[in-house]
Amino acid sequence: MSCFQGLFFCPEAASLLLHYFCIYHISPPGHELGAASICPEDPAPSVDDLADQIVEVLNYFGLRSVMCMGVTAGAYILTLFAIKHRERVLGLILVSPLCRAPSWSEWFYNKVMSNLLYFYGMCGLLKDFLLYRYFSKEVRGSAEVPESDIAQACRRLLDERQSINILRFLQAIDGRPDITQGLKKLQCRTLIFVGDSSPFHSDALHMTAKLDRRFSALVEVQACGSMVTEEQPHAMLIPMEYFLMGYGLYRPNQLSGSPRSPLTPSCIAPELLSPESMGLKLKPIKTRIESRVTGTRR
Repeated sequence: MSCFQGLFFCPEAASLLLHYFCIYHISPPGHELGAASICPEDPAPSVDDLADQIVEVLNYFGLRSVMCMGVTAGAYILTLFAIKHRERVLGLILVSPLCRAPSWSEWFYNKVMSNLLYFYGMCGLLKDFLLYRYFSKEVRGSAEVPESDIAQACRRLLDERQSINILRFLQAIDGRPDITQGLKKLQCRTLIFVGDSSPFHSDALHMTAKLDRRFSALVEVQACGSMVTEEQPHAMLIPMEYFLMGYGLYRPNQLSGSPRSPLTPSCIAPELLSPESMGLKLKPIKTRIESRVTGTRR
């Protein structure tokens, strides 16, 4: 849930998402608020297990098909779910998504973090590793620039998580297979956001290149890390508005530029606004956003 607080607590985004949609948040096992430590003897879930658990959640609530939004590892799980259960997914909104197996550098990085979790728990060094994955250097701070409120809030949230639960989830993501070929089976439209400072920027570009460009769009946010939802939630507003309009799920009073977002229609390819292919024809787009640091609301 900590990946979406900046987005959902943003008044403009809340009026778009919370007013028009019913939100179901799915946490990995052991990552819900107040979760106890998972028994080490319990079998560790794979990414396929995590994707299949989404089916159980949808069936429990009687949901036939849904619009999915996920960040990094969550984006991978939702993409895998969309590949395996195409009839259950209307569309994908992915933030810094993954679709390839871990590179050697990521694999090594994950092994270091796994060892830190196993021997030392949620220590300061591990938090630094995770913050590097999450945020840009402007948010993380430096010797000259203090750490932002966003990063400090993230550190506090990490303290509330059970180390063994995080370790098991990290191991599942570290063992993920490459699902690039499966992207060709996707029948839903996809909107991808990624910060140009994200360690997974190349993964997002790779995924965009493999998707059908008639039904996908890329939004690159400057001076931003992996968690666009936290650092630059305003940059997501206009693309999401037009994306949802293509399904008839959202109808604003007028199709003019919104002063509440740094991404205006002038930054969007004209073809994006054409009523074609279910209302819109999506093409790769790139934002032009000035570097700034925003704080979280408490």
